Amino acid sequence: MNQRILSLLADEKHRFTPSGPTIAEIGELAAGIRNALVPPDGSADDPVCLCIEDKPHLLSALLASLAGAPPFILPHAFHPQVLRELHEAKPFRLILTDRDIEPPKGSAVIRLEDCRPGNRPLKLVRPPDQPFLSLFTGGSTGKPRTWAKTSANLFGEAFYIARTLGVGNGDCLLSTVPPQHIYGLLYSVLLPFVASAQVLRRTCTFPREIIVALQQEEATVLVGVPIHYRALRSDDLKHFSLRLAFSSAAPLDPGDAAFFWEKTGVAITEIYGSTETGGMATRRYGENQGSWAPYTCLDWKILSERLCVRSDFVSPDLPRDAEGFFVTADRVSPAAENRFRFLGRADHIVKVAGKRVDLEEIRDKIRRISGVTDAFITTLPQNRARRSEIAALVATDLPARDLRAAIRSLDASYGRPRRIRIVPAIPVLPNGKIDRERIEQLLAAPRRPKKVKESAITPSPAHWPDP
Repeated sequence: MNQRILSLLADEKHRFTPSGPTIAEIGELAAGIRNALVPPDGSADDPVCLCIEDKPHLLSALLASLAGAPPFILPHAFHPQVLRELHEAKPFRLILTDRDIEPPKGSAVIRLEDCRPGNRPLKLVRPPDQPFLSLFTGGSTGKPRTWAKTSANLFGEAFYIARTLGVGNGDCLLSTVPPQHIYGLLYSVLLPFVASAQVLRRTCTFPREIIVALQQEEATVLVGVPIHYRALRSDDLKHFSLRLAFSSAAPLDPGDAAFFWEKTGVAITEIYGSTETGGMATRRYGENQGSWAPYTCLDWKILSERLCVRSDFVSPDLPRDAEGFFVTADRVSPAAENRFRFLGRADHIVKVAGKRVDLEEIRDKIRRISGVTDAFITTLPQNRARRSEIAALVATDLPARDLRAAIRSLDASYGRPRRIRIVPAIPVLPNGKIDRERIEQLLAAPRRPKKVKESAITPSPAHWPDP
């Protein structure tokens, strides 16, 4: 692995971004970062928080860690509250950054501009199976936590993506996802590096911004999330120079995928995986009736409806059975041609009135109601009781009375949401995943008087991925 990375760093002419630094210059900055972070005694065991969103700078930092700098922790956001939460979960003394930030008490800041580029060839000394980066997730599928990653995990997956999905040195990538999230990190930093491709330095988030960049920068690969493909349903969308489009973080709406195909002639490829497991499977719009094709480099099996994987991309933090398999919380069923279908999450099966209820099934049924654009289903504890009630946040323009009547006709009484809130859109995090904390706030809030509409909830522009 290290030799493959070093061979890429030997390229003195290729530019990582169209008008940015060359790969050789990125390697020189990596050497400077290493020199600035490694103390005189040569010990570099304490992790350093990494608050860098600029893609060339982030790549330099990751290479520095492979060259002997401390392992880094990359938070999902650089807000003071997030940094304090990270500091409590995984203490650090230093923050490496290229921006103005408010460090948690007990930590100090090192500015990237103070790391002078080194002029000696970079030597990669960290073994490929040793963690060099931890990702602090936002808790969209549970409590926030960190996941360790090795270079075999991340660079290995990037090499696999480049080889199997066909990204090469003639490509220019445009990303709508910031690189501090696993999907953005893999597809807008590591992938263009290992493929000797280029990537636009800025992260485009607004629909017009994306379309203008596609047109003017002649990007050939779009790295997006479902919320952005929904926003791109515009007559201004054209084929431009696109030949590949990727999506992750949540299921892609078939209507949005069909519109994108009609306008660009490109079938969106969805990526199935998570921060902790890495990528596991792909599917393309219009093929194999929505089933997933597992990565050819991993082993998989189904045990009691649960997907089990054995892969070089799985975080060393995850438990494995005697054969090396990790049992995911994803419920799947076998499909033709060695593929599988996603049935929902095992942790989405709850008991209500002694009956098993699949929250994903309820969500799918509500989403099929005419006039509903999206829905999120969860359970909330009942007041002064140990039992839970089903709650639904529904994105729709339907009057509350009509929506409740439609939901009452769907299922047995024990499977109906008792608490329903209507919003214009389901809140999402910057990486395109569901913002569970905001949703819980909305569902826990008291009902408003009937004559007063719910306040608008507009998802922030989505700056990997659970299926």
